[in-house]
Amino acid sequence: MVDFLSLVLIVVVVLIVAGIVVAFISIYNRFFSLKNSSEATLGQIKVAMKKRLDMIEQLLGSVKSYAAFEKETLTGVTAMRARIGSAGPGDLNELERESRSLLGRLLAVTENYPDLKTSRTVQDLMGAVKGVEDEIARQRYTYNNIAQQYNTMTDTIPSNLIAGVMGFTKLQYLEFGEEIERAPTISF
Repeated sequence: MVDFLSLVLIVVVVLIVAGIVVAFISIYNRFFSLKNSSEATLGQIKVAMKKRLDMIEQLLGSVKSYAAFEKETLTGVTAMRARIGSAGPGDLNELERESRSLLGRLLAVTENYPDLKTSRTVQDLMGAVKGVEDEIARQRYTYNNIAQQYNTMTDTIPSNLIAGVMGFTKLQYLEFGEEIERAPTISF
């Protein structure tokens, strides 16, 4: 009888340990799944922001005979494009602010020159910029949802225990300021 109870106790302990190990592995894998998803989404945001800057550069080419600030703006676009590759969430917030400001100035130029406003090339590029703005907003929303799930796991039991042991820290949210959450109004 003692051997049977010992065997049952050993089986129960092994099952409990196996359950804990499986739970640990599952939580650990979930952390990395969310981390990899966040990195992929940040990559998509970087691609979209680069695409936006490329379009701004094309717009500059279309309006260069009208815009006295072209060289300064083009230099700014080039510098921003170079910074996108190594940008983290905080840097993307700053790049977003800068590229929105640049786009606003470019829109002001197109508003001041009626013949430029009616140019088919400019209209097409402005429509494409609007599409990229929407893409950036969708990707930012996706990233922030992933970051929220990851950060919730770092705060809640039992995953916070694993996060503490493994040194996982919270992800930074993308917080493009209130003034730039809406895409610029593009009208002709």
